[in-house]
Parts: sequence; C-alpha cells; structure tokens
Amino acid sequence: QVQLVESGGGLVQAGDSLRLSCAASERTFSRYHMGWFRQAAGKEREFVASIVWTGRTTYYGSSVKGRFTISGDNAKNTVYLQMNSLKREDSAVYYCAASDDPNYYNPSRGDTYGYWGQGTQVTVSS
Repeated sequence: QVQLVESGGGLVQAGDSLRLSCAASERTFSRYHMGWFRQAAGKEREFVASIVWTGRTTYYGSSVKGRFTISGDNAKNTVYLQMNSLKREDSAVYYCAASDDPNYYNPSRGDTYGYWGQGTQVTVSS
C-alpha cells in the first residue's frame, strides 16, 4: 500500500509560480496512475491533473490547463505539480492521489484513486 506525502505549498502572490511535490513510499510510474486534486474552503473537491502510469499521457482540469504541469521522477518516487501564473482562485488544499487499479481509470474522478495524501495548503494573495 503506497503512502503519499505532499509538500511545497505556501503563500504566494498572484502571478507567481509554485511547485508541489508528492513523495511516494514506493515506485509509482511502473504501477500507479497519479493525480492531483484540490479543495477550497466551502467548495467541492476539484480535479487538477493526472498522469498515466507510463508517464506519457497527462490530463488537466479546465481551470488549470495551460498553467499547470504534472510530471514525475520515478527514480525519486515523486510526482510534481508545477503551477504557473497563479490566481487567487487557485487557493486550496492540494491533494496527491494514486490508483493501482488496472481496470478502471477515469482521471478526473476521485473514486479512481484509492490512495491519498494529507494535503498541502496553497494560498494565493492578490
């Protein structure tokens, strides 16, 4: 059972960049699809990005497409979320997630992922 630990959150200004990291307790890209979700206070959880276990296919939520990039380093068992041109509405707790189900993969759905990290707070001030 993989364990996920997010880091890299913080307080930044609108227009800044930030890179989140998700450290996994075991190798990810040979076995897991990985995803990032976020949840702002008082709002529903929102899909941000996902990467297929091969590391070759990525998916993005419409609100972040073109600004955020998901990537991974299998040697470090780490998945990244590079966030550029941050906006105030990007403020949220960001969660890393992993799926090892080979029979079901809908990247934007939370029920795809069986493993979740504790989250890291991102706050963007205007």
